[in-house]
Amino acid sequence: MTRPSYRLTVSAILFAALGAAGALNAEVPVAPGLDRPLAVAAAAADLQWGDCPAIFPPGCKISVLHGNPAEPGADVFLRVPSGYTIPAHSHTSAERMVLVAGQLDVTYAGHPTVSLKRGDYAYGPAMLAHTARCNGAEACTLFIAFNSAVDALPFEGTI
Repeated sequence: MTRPSYRLTVSAILFAALGAAGALNAEVPVAPGLDRPLAVAAAAADLQWGDCPAIFPPGCKISVLHGNPAEPGADVFLRVPSGYTIPAHSHTSAERMVLVAGQLDVTYAGHPTVSLKRGDYAYGPAMLAHTARCNGAEACTLFIAFNSAVDALPFEGTI
């Protein structure tokens, strides 16, 4: 499958699994000239979780917090159980991340492993392959903000 087709497939999977992402924003007024609300608040119990794209092993869950994963500017939570290894992949978009729960060891190609703890911020450049492992007793939940559409491109090389 070509990358553009794959990217659309990932977005379609996210939308199907999560029921069109706009559920959290359904009753919030939209500002004139914008296609999204100015402010949204959601309790953890209100989040809708779905399976991650097929390149990730079972156990990985994702929740769209804001936006449309097929368009620029989506925010998501990614959750994996303790001991889970996120396989090597990259994204067309840069990503800005904050670890919400757990301890996550992240390795970007050509860089040393960094251990993120709750509240730590990380920035991942576009197209830079990376992998991660959730360590400790607690599941890892990662907030991720994407500049471009959400995608996950498999990486076959060594990191």
